[in-house]
Amino acid sequence: MKLRELLHYNNIVIQCHDNPDADAIASGYGLYHYFKMMGKQTRFIYSGNVKIQKKNLVMMLEDLQIPIEYVTELTAPDLLLLTDCQYGEGNVTCFDAKQVAMIDHHEICVEENEFIEIRSNYGSCSTVVYSMLLDEGVPVSKHKELVTALYYGLYMDTNGFSEIKHPYDLDLMEELNVFENLITKLKNSNFSSEEIIIAGAALQNYEYEENERYAIAKTDPCDPNILGFISDMILQVDCIDACVAYSDLGYGFKLSVRSCRRDVTANDLAQYITEELGNGGGHKMKAGGFIKANKYKEAYQGRDFGDYLKQRMTQYFGNYHILDTRSEIIDRSGMSYYKKLPITVGFAKTIDLAPEGTVLLVRTLEGNVTINSDPNIYIMIGVEGEVYPIEKEIFKASYQVLEEPYQINVEYRPRVRNIRAEEVYFLSDFAKPCVNIKENNILAKQLSVTTKLFNKWYYDDYMLGNVGDYLAVKLDDNNDAYIIKEAIMEKTYQLIYT
Repeated sequence: MKLRELLHYNNIVIQCHDNPDADAIASGYGLYHYFKMMGKQTRFIYSGNVKIQKKNLVMMLEDLQIPIEYVTELTAPDLLLLTDCQYGEGNVTCFDAKQVAMIDHHEICVEENEFIEIRSNYGSCSTVVYSMLLDEGVPVSKHKELVTALYYGLYMDTNGFSEIKHPYDLDLMEELNVFENLITKLKNSNFSSEEIIIAGAALQNYEYEENERYAIAKTDPCDPNILGFISDMILQVDCIDACVAYSDLGYGFKLSVRSCRRDVTANDLAQYITEELGNGGGHKMKAGGFIKANKYKEAYQGRDFGDYLKQRMTQYFGNYHILDTRSEIIDRSGMSYYKKLPITVGFAKTIDLAPEGTVLLVRTLEGNVTINSDPNIYIMIGVEGEVYPIEKEIFKASYQVLEEPYQINVEYRPRVRNIRAEEVYFLSDFAKPCVNIKENNILAKQLSVTTKLFNKWYYDDYMLGNVGDYLAVKLDDNNDAYIIKEAIMEKTYQLIYT
């Protein structure tokens, strides 16, 4: 769904969930801003049993002059647009409307149609609205109150940016045109005395699993930032390498996940815990997740959530295999021969992006890749927008550069951040198309167990291979091993023989 598709409605009401948090307020304000800018009759409302009282939210509304109204009744508008929630959920007061539309970042729990935009791989609804506004050509950065609200909404819903999931989250996080003094004031107004008591009780009563060195802490219902505070504190205990703090909110379970293990990223752990029941993600050391109450009850009716969480944690730690090409030889038995298909991909010379020696952070849908600018290192752009480094000699022996312009159509165009100059640009603006000409054969086999691969390109981080993905190795270099996602393997390689 595009925002422009809703412009034929004139009387529009934006509604966030009852007892709204910063993300609901910010995303709603973004939508209110857009439709007012387009000349529509627009209101921004919330309902429920409790008016907004928390100090940081009151300050946010006053300082940014966000025109949200508390209502208990509503005359049916032409369009009721829900943000950060879905119609019929337990935390939403349902009003009548001629048409209902929804924008959310949680798992979908209603029947899909053309009036629903759910992006559960985003860290906040503020990010969803931010990307939709950019798609409409709105210069978000020029509207300081708006971008400050969206920035703070993301900050609060990702526990201080620690549970970011999507590259658009990172783009919003790096917005520089915000009211920094206000953000500082808001950050220092997050906790109430009651929430500190909640945190203290959770820190006193966490459960510890000695063999895998992880802990689980349950809290009373609280702000996501309290969960993050608790999990940060627990991870500092000398015998704990990973932890999950969780809270039962009634309509679902909010999780905060931490890890300092080389072979366990918090992002992967959060995704595993919430698989098929909700959504989870973040980055290497910090992540978060949410499990819908109705989905959990359908799958595990009557089962204590704490018991479920312990079982999932135990399964996760016993469910993967580690490969490290720096210390072991890849077992080629059972591998088949594949040849790379002549597919047009993209490439860019790192030296064209920045002076030699510059650290470049390339942001993709799959995550960030850090590469140093070097005359002998190019960056390849695959069919799904994935990027990987390649040496100049190998590139020249394997690819032919094409003359036509390079084009890419993916959910998120890879961006390059010049760490030294603090510049950001699209990688595709510097890329050219190429096609492989070399009989580029590899050995590969499909994974039957989750595998974490450390290779010469990824030593501190691992490449994650799920069941069905492929472990591949170059014919002439057993240390040059990597993971190929199943969907990408089918598009780019052909089986020669087994």
